[in-house]
Amino acid sequence: MKKKKWMRRCIALVLSATITSGIALPPSADAASSTERIIGAVIGGAVAANEMNAQIKYYNTTEEGRQQLFAELQEKYGVYYRWDLNSQLDRMFTNLTAAIGSMDASIYDRPYNYFINQQDSFNAFCTLGHNMSVNVGLYSYLSNEDEIAVVLAHEMGHGQKDHPAKGMKSSLGPSILANATGTVLGAIAANVWSGQGLTKPMEWEADNLAFEYISRSPYNPGATAAVWQRVIDLSGNNAASAFDIMSGAADHPSNAARRDNYAKKLTAMSGGKVTVEGGVVYVNKKKLLTPAAASGMSSAERAYFVMGNLAAAYKNGHAAADAYVNGSTVMLGAQPIMSCTGNDAAPSEIAVLLNQIK
Repeated sequence: MKKKKWMRRCIALVLSATITSGIALPPSADAASSTERIIGAVIGGAVAANEMNAQIKYYNTTEEGRQQLFAELQEKYGVYYRWDLNSQLDRMFTNLTAAIGSMDASIYDRPYNYFINQQDSFNAFCTLGHNMSVNVGLYSYLSNEDEIAVVLAHEMGHGQKDHPAKGMKSSLGPSILANATGTVLGAIAANVWSGQGLTKPMEWEADNLAFEYISRSPYNPGATAAVWQRVIDLSGNNAASAFDIMSGAADHPSNAARRDNYAKKLTAMSGGKVTVEGGVVYVNKKKLLTPAAASGMSSAERAYFVMGNLAAAYKNGHAAADAYVNGSTVMLGAQPIMSCTGNDAAPSEIAVLLNQIK
């Protein structure tokens, strides 16, 4: 029993290590040359594969295994605590859990474990057992709660569809048969993978689920497109850039493709009424406004937030009411559309135009 617990602890440590960096060992120089050794390798590989699957299941589905892996992650990456950020993280997970639970009650079977780690890079991840972590470095680039919630929703999409376990099995399986070390630990150590074996279809599935989750939450659905516009503003359209938001496949979709996928969903949410082109917001193919850059956001990033509010207004029936002004905010029924800054068009002008074209 002690041997099994020790082995599980070792495997958990290696599993956590391979989340963000692979471990590559050179292939053995002692290649099997006899029929006996070849047969032994195949048998050893089969045994290792079975053991690997059992260990993945242990860390992915049992409460004891989930908590063991969570403790290993905290030990490896360090726990960062700041009251305001941790309170915000608690609030986001509460909101997103309720949103996901409204369409997938299985989330309550394995509530997400989460923490902010001490890594400076821009990343967040979900691994086995619904264990999640956010790098403190992410907050250097994202401060808007709606956009951070999109990152979490994407990772929770991976978790709900069991992508980490599926990716791990597919990426480790060939290694076990090739190396046939006879132990799961050896197969993991000899294997290199990025993003836990996640594929581009898995990335798209997590993106699409994130939209559904955010749409059922208190957050602005336009943040789904806005966060990718922000990534483009900061790093360009390269999917393999340093801003590797939402850990996953080595063959990520491009940043622009992900933004445009969400923009299409927002247009569909509005019943085809609202679009954004080049940072300009259109309603019924007529120009409504071009937001000014403000609060650290580009004009284009803000445009997607306006788009999200308009889409929600159409979806929830608020567009039947007149647009009006409440302070500096343009309202459409009960739905806030845009809070104007000094460089935006006057709220009253936007409200008048919106009433004319909506």
